[in-house]
Amino acid sequence: MPYKSQAISEGFLYTDQYQLTMAQLYFRLGLHEREVQFDHYFRTYPDYGGHQAGYCISAGLEWLVAWMRQTRPSDEDIAYLRSQTGDRGQRTFTDDFLEWLSKKASFEMLTLRAIPEGRVVHPHVPLTTVTGPLAMAQIFETPLLNKLNYPTLIATKAARIRDAGRGQLILEFGLRRAQGSAANDGARAALIGGADFTSNVGLSNILGLSPKGTHAHSMVQVFMALGGTELDAFQAYADLYPDNCLLLVDTVDTLESGIPNAIRVFEELRRKGYEPVGIRLDSGDLAYLSLRAAQMLNDAGFHNAKIVLSNQLDELNLWQILTQIELSASQYDLEADKVIKRLVYGIGTRLITSRGAGALDGVYKLVSVHQNGSWKPAIKISESRDKVPTPGHKGLWRLYDSKGMAIADVMSQDDEDPRESHALQLHHPIDQSKYRQVTQSELSEIEPLHETILQGGELRYDFPSLEEIRQQRERDLNRLYPGVRRLINPHMYHISLTNRLWQLKQDMIESAKRGENRD
Repeated sequence: MPYKSQAISEGFLYTDQYQLTMAQLYFRLGLHEREVQFDHYFRTYPDYGGHQAGYCISAGLEWLVAWMRQTRPSDEDIAYLRSQTGDRGQRTFTDDFLEWLSKKASFEMLTLRAIPEGRVVHPHVPLTTVTGPLAMAQIFETPLLNKLNYPTLIATKAARIRDAGRGQLILEFGLRRAQGSAANDGARAALIGGADFTSNVGLSNILGLSPKGTHAHSMVQVFMALGGTELDAFQAYADLYPDNCLLLVDTVDTLESGIPNAIRVFEELRRKGYEPVGIRLDSGDLAYLSLRAAQMLNDAGFHNAKIVLSNQLDELNLWQILTQIELSASQYDLEADKVIKRLVYGIGTRLITSRGAGALDGVYKLVSVHQNGSWKPAIKISESRDKVPTPGHKGLWRLYDSKGMAIADVMSQDDEDPRESHALQLHHPIDQSKYRQVTQSELSEIEPLHETILQGGELRYDFPSLEEIRQQRERDLNRLYPGVRRLINPHMYHISLTNRLWQLKQDMIESAKRGENRD
């Protein structure tokens, strides 16, 4: 059988089989063009085991929309679906359904509203709402979850790493350790969440960034295997890249060989009128080695040389490294702040794989169906109350207190505007016993969070630049209380329902339990 293009698997058939079989069922029953709404949200923050997130960062939206706008069923897609048969040889998909797919199927017929990329987001609130014909909205579930959950997970990890690293430069090094082509989505998400640059050359090209990197241990090994020395390798690299010389110093012995040899090369560079970038430490006790490296570089007159740290870094061990530097710097006649300010972090495996929390539990749930000229809220009942979605068309709002700090995300019915209420009675979305009242006098702002992205086949949203997304991320994070941002046992951020929406949800739960239909 001839090899087929990988692009086929990433096009219209980039979905699960059951989405297509359900779509055909809707087609057979004449429901395929019935208008519905699905909500995409996640249920819990990432929990990394020894530490937990208290917020997430939205990412992936622009690339999802680009995929939607360019994806249609191809002749080859339709032929493949036509060839599918069941165990008894009966065709899975009929000609009339496949004809409808071929002529009518388009993700651009869906209306997409979403929280923009770079925004802080929280559990149970719709990051994305999808409204449109039932069959297409159903097929869209898999690619949406695939293209939004993972980037949001990685952007969140990157934001936490940036927090732990005190805002120092972060280089994303995950391409070699990522799961296939997800490296591109992950690296872009990392750049949204907190990384400054990536080693990924192709992605850097797309985003208009300069790719960053140093060199590998193998470069030094080659010179040594051929009868040369570590110093020879360093010198050759410096000769070729005098303006961008950053040397990996732990191939032989960091303190006895690597740093002294790097200093010799740096001194030669300086005599030629160049300034070195710095060194990279990729093994050992990185806190201790950072202090010794800073001391040795200072003694040689290279006070501004950077010290890049790599090797299985994440937010928790960065916090430990910087804490140790603060406690120990004086022993080496160093100022901790000055040492920390010259650090750069090369983050690879633990960022691109979100080590400790490898998936975001994002879900896509039906919340409303159009019938007889009006919208009917829909609900799914579960024995686990946290798995019961909030029904109906909803508004989404962020409340800021008198200090301008975010204190709650509030879901309302779509015809409610909390800005028009003197006082808001807010209910916990799951726990019926938890509620509170907030008056307008306690608030400085109530901000709507959703933007219309696609509607009527047209793009209605101007996607911001990467830098604008990063600026939005920083604004949102700066408006979170420190307890919500802390690395371990973060303070709970409040997610609430207005009284009307909460009552609708409770009524529907009770009706469903009694087996009633809502008219």
